[in-house]
Amino acid sequence: MNSRPLEWARNYVDLSNAHDLDRIHTLFATEAIYYSAYFGEFKGQDAIHTMMIDFFGRFPDAHWEVPEYRDLANNGVEFPFVMTGIDRASGVAVRRQGLEHIFFSSDGLIQRIMVLKSDS
Repeated sequence: MNSRPLEWARNYVDLSNAHDLDRIHTLFATEAIYYSAYFGEFKGQDAIHTMMIDFFGRFPDAHWEVPEYRDLANNGVEFPFVMTGIDRASGVAVRRQGLEHIFFSSDGLIQRIMVLKSDS
């Protein structure tokens, strides 16, 4: 088992919880793909960054709880999550459960993310 992808995934979640968008931007490969069952598909590092700016603008207190990280083949990591935050536009508290898959290049850049809705 290669522990580096697990470390990279933890770092990505930690930076997300810190809302450090500048550092998150550098984690993505230029041609990365980000798919979210909640928000759609975004192609390319800059499009993903723009989506994240919009997301954190909408949920300025967004936070992810991740109970475990699981190693996948091909430098991949899977983890369940619970995202909480207040929607700035409506003032409504949001709680979303899901499953995220992240695949990294051999040098640690994010190549692909898939955010799936939880069945529960």
